[in-house]
Amino acid sequence: MSPFLVTRTLPEDATDADLRADVLAGLTQSPKTLPPKWFYDARGSALFEQITALDEYYPTRAEREILLARADEIAAATGARTLIELGSGSSDKTRHLLDALTDLQTYVPVDVSETALRQAGHGLIAQRPALQVHALIADFTRGLALPDTPGPRLLAFLGGTIGNLVPAERAAFFSSVRSLLAPGDSLLLGTDLVKDEATLVAAYDDAAGVTAEFNKNVLSVINRELDADFDPAAFDHVAHWDREQEWIEMRLRARTAHTVKIPSLDLAVDFAAGEELRTEVSAKFREEGICAELAAVGLEPVKWWTDEAGRFALSLFRA
Repeated sequence: MSPFLVTRTLPEDATDADLRADVLAGLTQSPKTLPPKWFYDARGSALFEQITALDEYYPTRAEREILLARADEIAAATGARTLIELGSGSSDKTRHLLDALTDLQTYVPVDVSETALRQAGHGLIAQRPALQVHALIADFTRGLALPDTPGPRLLAFLGGTIGNLVPAERAAFFSSVRSLLAPGDSLLLGTDLVKDEATLVAAYDDAAGVTAEFNKNVLSVINRELDADFDPAAFDHVAHWDREQEWIEMRLRARTAHTVKIPSLDLAVDFAAGEELRTEVSAKFREEGICAELAAVGLEPVKWWTDEAGRFALSLFRA
């Protein structure tokens, strides 16, 4: 068996079809919305890497702090021989787990980007030639079929990405994750925590304007892929804390009334002055709430860790 395999479960044309469907549905409803996954073309991914290094953006540093401090505990609690990572990207943070999991035989990174998977996979094989890497080009929100790998297995979903799903979507996602896990398998989940509004808003509206540029990049993606004529300068970046829902909303607010044409969808979209387009929800969590959501699908809490400042949590659940 090759130490590095790549399996595609996502159709070649899925990205284009999904973008067209999301733009058509999102821009013809009220209020208008777009899913945050469309931020991440090459430029968007580079901008997000810049965001993670900003003083205001604490989640990446906080999660890394926990991983560095607790990787050995995670390894001891799971005894994992297979590590599965959803939304693996560069697999950068996961390297702390790979170092700690001394019984690990197989790593299964899952991402929609074949380029990211191949770059990360070749880098890991160079450093760990005995490790089997079986990459999956897949959209984990659509349901997932995993390769046959040795147990116990640890499924990691890091970065607080779970916050991009609203409650009904989270319930469906957690149910699908539970269906992948056998008795003795574990889930490691990264969640950003509820905290003061000023800290939260600053993390999504930095002084240098990098997040604003990242937010507007979704318009550039639609322009390029669907031949639209969005003018990013016609919108202001907005980060809003919803106290009732306990989530941050990123929005784009139209500066003036205007119409955007998207010829490939035969669509004209009218924006009123001040009208807002929601581009991301980023939910923040409390320990009792996330444990209740996972208990509802049959996953039992094992450990709860936070960084020293209590800003971010990694939690371990067992099937």
